[in-house]
Amino acid sequence: MWSLVTRNFWWKLGSVAMAMLLWIAIDGEPVLVTTHAVPILYKNLPKDLLIGSDSIDQVRVEMRGPSGRLTEASLADLTVVVDLSSITGPGERTFTLAESDFHLPAGVVFRRSIPSQLHLRFGRRISREVPVQARFSAQPPEGYTIAHVAIAPATIRIAGPEGRVNAITSAQTDAIDLSAVTGPAEIRVNTFVADPQVWLETAPAVTVTVTVAKTR
Repeated sequence: MWSLVTRNFWWKLGSVAMAMLLWIAIDGEPVLVTTHAVPILYKNLPKDLLIGSDSIDQVRVEMRGPSGRLTEASLADLTVVVDLSSITGPGERTFTLAESDFHLPAGVVFRRSIPSQLHLRFGRRISREVPVQARFSAQPPEGYTIAHVAIAPATIRIAGPEGRVNAITSAQTDAIDLSAVTGPAEIRVNTFVADPQVWLETAPAVTVTVTVAKTR
């Protein structure tokens, strides 16, 4: 029995000493409480739904642990992932955040998140064609007038939350200056919609053909 204890004695003693030093190093770190901004990731959102624009994109997490585990580098990859697979249609839904939603470093304890709940609104995503309307920042010179305006393409496709898309009656071009135009002109210009929650599904550029003629 004694031979089993003494065999490779110095190796065993060194291993025990290393384990004790490691334990002292970890246990000797001061225990701190900190808060950290954590981005929110959403998964499994149905393709025909959108998350409302009033949703937040990060929460602050209060946590407790050894100082060496609470560095910026240790927390750099910390995220919260919200599973939206249970969402089947438009409406409201509240998600309560818990420790299991965060993948914290070993030895770090979750205390709370601020806010502790996510209240989300979901809307139907739709798209449709709307006409393009030309805008002019300056009229033709004195003695001339706009005789005809043609836009190609005449419509563009927009997309976004159902209520906002249905409220859009037209897309508009960037303002066109006709102060030096005295005849036919083709102007390549971009289009836009005023609602920031609505986007273009087709290319924004159109060609505006303006015929300017002398007034009688």
